[in-house]
Amino acid sequence: MLFEFATATRILFGTGAVRQVAAAAKQMGRRALLVTSLSTERAAALAAELGACGVGGPTFSIAQEPTIDMVRQGARLAQEQQCDVVIGLGGGSSIDAGKAIAAILGNGGDPLDYLEVIGGGRPLERPSAPFIAVPTTAGTGAEVTRNAVLASPEHRVKASLRSAHMLPRLAVVDPELTLDLPPSLTAATGLDALTQLIEPFVSVRANAMTDMFCLEGMRRAAGSLPRAYRHGADLEARTDMALASLLGGLALANAGLGAAHGFAAPIGGMFDAPHGAVCAALLPHVMRVNIDALRSRAPESEALRRYQTVARTLTGDPAAAPEDGAAWALRLCGELKVPPLRSYGIADEHLAVLVQKAAQASSMKGNPIPLTSQELGEILARAL
Repeated sequence: MLFEFATATRILFGTGAVRQVAAAAKQMGRRALLVTSLSTERAAALAAELGACGVGGPTFSIAQEPTIDMVRQGARLAQEQQCDVVIGLGGGSSIDAGKAIAAILGNGGDPLDYLEVIGGGRPLERPSAPFIAVPTTAGTGAEVTRNAVLASPEHRVKASLRSAHMLPRLAVVDPELTLDLPPSLTAATGLDALTQLIEPFVSVRANAMTDMFCLEGMRRAAGSLPRAYRHGADLEARTDMALASLLGGLALANAGLGAAHGFAAPIGGMFDAPHGAVCAALLPHVMRVNIDALRSRAPESEALRRYQTVARTLTGDPAAAPEDGAAWALRLCGELKVPPLRSYGIADEHLAVLVQKAAQASSMKGNPIPLTSQELGEILARAL
């Protein structure tokens, strides 16, 4: 058995943990750039705490999922303001933007020099500027991953900056920060977290260490996501989901993903569709098509046994079959009112190009079985 595991230098988890961010930033540098998607008191409160600690600096707002140009602007602002620490406060967009800005601060040049697929693909050879990730949603796990997904509107794609140098210096996960998430965002981010626990567990790169994270995360998400959706102020449920998201990030960063995320990248590049909501719409159909393909072409495979473990973990039924897990996920999507893909403008005429792009996506390499174009098209058709 040979595997590698890497994550953020330090993880701080628990209620009230956000109050330690300013002091941590002071230990890392002299002036902090705060990257946030929030226009609420929370960002203002953290900015005030940074100022009180003597490391206050500018705030850079991300109004949407980050683009290459946003990262250029943020890096320029940080350089002009002599910031040597970056803090990402918000959902995956803010954290990915902060990670990318910190990488450019540490390495110089332009994001396109380093981007996969559409850029130069040069390695990030030097450490990023110190970066602190503070998630306010429970879904992406971006606080412990080594990449940042950036949109290129002119190319109509999303591509990644990726390097072990991009792992945050500190991840601060405070469940209290998720208490005011609306139900729709709770559903989308929560199902993204669940996807990022299931896909690494059945991935071709699964290993004993990530398995532990996936199983514990699935158990917590299965019981607490419906509760957090119905009762947003349920701190116990929010804590479970924050931990499930963190565990999913640890797992995906070290074991990879699968077809749901393989589709999410090209869909997000071509349509104005939130990443978490796309993964939510795809999850049960990816599970079912994968299970059918495994039964047909690899009935004795370890992946099929793993899908059975997924089903038993999600349903709580020790006799559950792999298909029962997919059915459970489909019912949960209905209960959480997950919009179908057609609500983002995706139609039958887009399926062929999306299948073609998804087949080339890096996440697809982790899928437990290679899927045919027909099977990939079936996933999309069911998710419409």
